[in-house]
Amino acid sequence: MEKSKNTKKKSWVLRCLDKIEVVGNRLPHPLTIFFYLAVIVVLVSGLGSLMGWSASGEMYNSSSGMVEETTVSIVSLFSVTGLRYMLTSAVSNFTGYAPLGFTIVIMLGIGVAESSGWLNGLIRKVVKITPAMLVTPMVVFIGVMTNIAENAGYVVFIPLAAMIFKAYGKHPLAGIAAGFAGVSGGFSANLIIGSTDAILSGFSDAAAKTLDPAYTVSPLSNWFFMIVSTFWITIIGTIITEKVVIPRLGPYKENGDGSLVEPTGEMTAKEEKALKIANWVFVVIAAAYVISCIPQNSFMRNPETGSLINNSTLLNAIIPLFTLLFFVPSLVYGKVCGTFKNDKDVVASFSKAIASISGFIAMAFMAAQFTNYFSYTNIGRILSFKGAELLQKVNIHPIGLILCFVLLTGFINLFMASASAKYAIFAPVFVPMFMKMGLSPELTQVAYRIGDSTMNLIAPVLAWIPYILTIMKKYDKDSGWGTLVSSMVPYSFAFLIGWSILLALWMALNMMGINLPLGPGAPVFYGM
Repeated sequence: MEKSKNTKKKSWVLRCLDKIEVVGNRLPHPLTIFFYLAVIVVLVSGLGSLMGWSASGEMYNSSSGMVEETTVSIVSLFSVTGLRYMLTSAVSNFTGYAPLGFTIVIMLGIGVAESSGWLNGLIRKVVKITPAMLVTPMVVFIGVMTNIAENAGYVVFIPLAAMIFKAYGKHPLAGIAAGFAGVSGGFSANLIIGSTDAILSGFSDAAAKTLDPAYTVSPLSNWFFMIVSTFWITIIGTIITEKVVIPRLGPYKENGDGSLVEPTGEMTAKEEKALKIANWVFVVIAAAYVISCIPQNSFMRNPETGSLINNSTLLNAIIPLFTLLFFVPSLVYGKVCGTFKNDKDVVASFSKAIASISGFIAMAFMAAQFTNYFSYTNIGRILSFKGAELLQKVNIHPIGLILCFVLLTGFINLFMASASAKYAIFAPVFVPMFMKMGLSPELTQVAYRIGDSTMNLIAPVLAWIPYILTIMKKYDKDSGWGTLVSSMVPYSFAFLIGWSILLALWMALNMMGINLPLGPGAPVFYGM
């Protein structure tokens, strides 16, 4: 009873979060927000044209191949000419929207992996062979890794994390907290490239080209940093779980709502066989990729320079390559296990995967219009020139500047949880602005991902909160929103501080002349 009273008594932090929840729930859908933003751009461009807004600064000149002093003026959309442009470019804006193609292609592979059961079997197998002392770090680590499968971590792994902790004598709510911390708080970190890399790099690439048309941001642009981040987040998450969350929850006493049905988690002989074969297929394909990159005349390399980084087939085709890496083992698993009986089952998994991102596709249409209008009217360029000029006068240290951007991203995430929706707004402004300050688009993208991921854990607008609360009540019927938030606040701020320190250290080492790229060919500072 005492525990129930304490749970219901809200601290000032929880009262603040309740107010944030009210404000966040009153925000329109992201698609509607992009519509409003597009309208604002049209109106502002008309006003700016009347008032003769312009700005001067250095900009890349494609004709001369040099960065030159340039003056840009507002191009009005609030005119007959502007109306004609908007109507005739609507379809091409949508079909040319880079994040759209990247996302759809990679989801074809991930969708088959989810539908076949291969991902679920792989996760269960890895967890099953984990020693007791490694349970917590393994749960956090696997939680981080599941973001490659988009929402599979929420649906499959968080309930499984609770079962694992309970099986090892740990509080199941601590398992949910650790799993949620990895899945959502470590959302951007991973050892392999996922759809998030494809989506965000698409935004960064488009934004960077408004200042430097020759600049290219690859989906691999943050890979090295995210590999290190995966282990860093695992360490921080393990410490918070063992030293803060588990002691705070205390010993577990059965108090479920009666709806808990715990499967044994044992795989059938057919599933074991299918998993073994599929895993070997995965290894063979990955090895084939590596081996094919070795010869100097490999088709994976740049046909002119032989580079594996600059304009190579490997990087230009990284999304289809990863799609195949998921698709083929998943197909094998499904056929051996019996999940896929014929081609219709496979096609159904494609449909299910695309359906899972239908909201993003709808949002992408309006986001594409806004992004194009923002670029066409030169508002982004003028803001970047003026913003860079202001920041130069303030003379903020690059590390301080990028950490301020992390905090800004985290704050906005409390109200708008969609990573792609926010970055579609942020990228056109901050990427070119920070490029003017000598900070690379890849660095801006990393900073954004840190702020976005770490605040997911306490964002009241996160769509998966009701689902997680339902899972919690299976183990403790008295648990609620306050229980979840009070458990996740330590992770959120520990991840924010720890991840920011890692980024600041990465920047500092590069300033000292120690070259640590954020990804293959991705510099920390623009122009280096």
